[in-house]
Amino acid sequence: MAINLGEELVKSNLLTRDQLQNALQELKHNGGSLRSTLVKLDYVDEENLLQFLSELYHIPILKLGEIQIPEEVLKLVPERIAKKYLVLPVERQGPKLTIAVADPSNLILAEEIEFMTGYNVSMKLCSEIELIQAIKRTYGGGGELAGKGVTNIDAKDYILDDIEDDNPIFFDDDQDTIDVDDFDALVTGAIDNIQIVDDAGNESTGSAVDLTSEIDAPIIKLVNGILIKAIKSGASDIHFEPYERQFRVRYRIDGVLRKAMGLPIKIKNAIISRLKIMSQLDIAERRLPQDGRIKLRLGKAKEVDFRVSTIPTLYGEKVVLRLLDKSSLQLDMSKLGFEEDDLKLFQNAIHQPVGMVLVTGPTGSGKTTTLYSALIDLNRESDNIMTAEDPVEYNFAGINQVQMHEEIGLTFASALRSFLRQDPDIIMVGEIRDFETAQIAIQAALTGHLVLSTLHTNDAPSAITRLIDMGIEPFLVTSSVILVQAQRLMRKICEHCKEPVEIPDEALLEAGIPETKIGTFTCYTGKGCPFCNNTGYKGRTSVFEIMPYYEELKSLTLKRASGFELKKKAIELGMRTLRQNALLKVINGVTTLEEALRVTVED
Repeated sequence: MAINLGEELVKSNLLTRDQLQNALQELKHNGGSLRSTLVKLDYVDEENLLQFLSELYHIPILKLGEIQIPEEVLKLVPERIAKKYLVLPVERQGPKLTIAVADPSNLILAEEIEFMTGYNVSMKLCSEIELIQAIKRTYGGGGELAGKGVTNIDAKDYILDDIEDDNPIFFDDDQDTIDVDDFDALVTGAIDNIQIVDDAGNESTGSAVDLTSEIDAPIIKLVNGILIKAIKSGASDIHFEPYERQFRVRYRIDGVLRKAMGLPIKIKNAIISRLKIMSQLDIAERRLPQDGRIKLRLGKAKEVDFRVSTIPTLYGEKVVLRLLDKSSLQLDMSKLGFEEDDLKLFQNAIHQPVGMVLVTGPTGSGKTTTLYSALIDLNRESDNIMTAEDPVEYNFAGINQVQMHEEIGLTFASALRSFLRQDPDIIMVGEIRDFETAQIAIQAALTGHLVLSTLHTNDAPSAITRLIDMGIEPFLVTSSVILVQAQRLMRKICEHCKEPVEIPDEALLEAGIPETKIGTFTCYTGKGCPFCNNTGYKGRTSVFEIMPYYEELKSLTLKRASGFELKKKAIELGMRTLRQNALLKVINGVTTLEEALRVTVED
C-alpha cells in the first residue's frame, strides 16, 4: 500500500494540516512533487525531510557530493531512465547494484531496474537537488551546471508522473488506445526495447525492459491495449499465462477461452508487475496468491472494474482478470432467456413474502446475474434488502450490500446473524457453502424473510439433497424452500451470419428432440463473419431448469429420496430439464444443436 507522505508528516507533527492543504494547492497549480513544494514553501527543512523519509522507508541516506561513478556502472541505467525516474546507479558489487533515488515511494522502480539490468538492486536516499545535479554532471553537461543554481533545474522535466494507487486508471476520450491490429507492432516495439546486460556491462540477449520510449512506455501501452480490446470484444475474463517458452494471453468470450496473443517470455515480469501496480498488489510477493481490483474509466461515461487474481505456477505467476462491466449487465428478467411459463414460476416465487429461492449451477453460469435481476425487481422503498457477497461484483442504489472478509471473521454465517438484527425483509446470500450458513439461511426463511441464495449443484433436484447432506433436517428443507432453479449460459447464433443448416432426423431424435417436432422447424448455424470474430456465435443466453417445490416433492424429501427420484417426479409434474430447455432454443433458432449438447448433459 502506498504511503501518503503528507499525512505521515502531519501525524509526526512536522507539518500542520493547513500547511499541507496550502502545499497541495500549490502543487495543483504549479506541478512538481509534494516534497519539493514543501521545501520551496519553507514548511519543512530539506535535511529534516530527508531524515524523515529515511526512517519512514527504512532506506539509508547517501551524500552524492562529487562522487565518481565508473562508466560501466553508469551504462547500466540509460540517461533517459535516470532523468525520467530521477534515479542514478552509483555502485556495483558482484550481483548487487546500488541506486540513488529521491522518491522512495516509487515501488515499481527497483523492480524495473532489476528487470532491466539483471542485478539485485538496493536503494539509497539522497536529496532531490543533489540527485538532479549528479545526473546532469555524470551524464554530460556537468561543467556548465556546476556553477549554476538549482533554480535552473526543474525535476518535473525528468520524472514520469507517479501511478496514483488510490485512484482509477483513466483513459480520456482523445487518448490513443491500442486496437488489435496494432498489437503486432506494439509487441515488436516492446521487444526492441529489451536489453540484457552481462556482468561486464555488455549488451546481449536477455529479458530487461527499457521503459524509455515516452511516458506511455511499450509495456504500459501493451497492457492498456489488452484490457481495452477485451472490453471491446465483450470478454468476461482475461488470462495471462506463463509457460516455458511463451507468455500466452487468452480472452473468455461467450464462455469459451480464445487465444488473443502469444507474447515473448522476456516481457512476462514487466506485464505482471504493471498489472499488480494497477490493482494495488504487492509486486514483491510472488510465492502466494493475491487478489485485487482495477477500475478503468473509458472517456467520461464508461467505467469497467476488473477483479484480479494471481497465483504462482511452475513458470511464474498466472494472472486472471474478471471484467465487471455494469453497462453491459442485463438485469431485465424477461431478456435473460426464460421461457414464458418458467419466468412466471420464478417471478411468483421471488414475490412470496417468506421462504427460500435457490439458484444452482457451476461457476460462470450466470447465477449472480439472475439474483441481481431478482433484487432489482424486488427493490422497493418499503423493503429492507440486504446482501452478503464474496465479492460484491456490482453495487446498486437501495440495496445494502456487504462484502465478506473471512480473514477478519466476516463470513456468510456471521453476516447472516447480523442481518437478522437489522430488520431485513429480503436477504441475499452469495453462496451457501457450509452447514452453519445453510442453517441460518433456513431459519431466516422460516421466521418471516425472503431468502435468495446459490448452491453449486448440477441440477435443481440435487440442491435439495445437497442441503440434507450438509446436515439440514428434511422437515426444515420442506418448510422453507419455495423453488429451485438450475441454469447454464449458452452461446447464441450470430445474427449477422446466421444461415439454415440440414441436420439428419436421426441426430435430432438422438439429441432428445420429440419426434412430433421433427420437420416443424429449421435448424440454423453461424458461418462466421467479422462481427462474431468468425466463430458463428455472438452473445449468450441462459437456459433454465425451474423446479417449484411441489407437495409431492416434499413428501419424497421427508422420506430422504435420492436426487434421481426427485428429478423423475419433478419431470412427471411438468419440469423441463436443462437439456429440454436447451433443445427448445434450438427449435426456436436461438442456438445450434452442437451448442445445446455441449452445455447440457443427457437426461
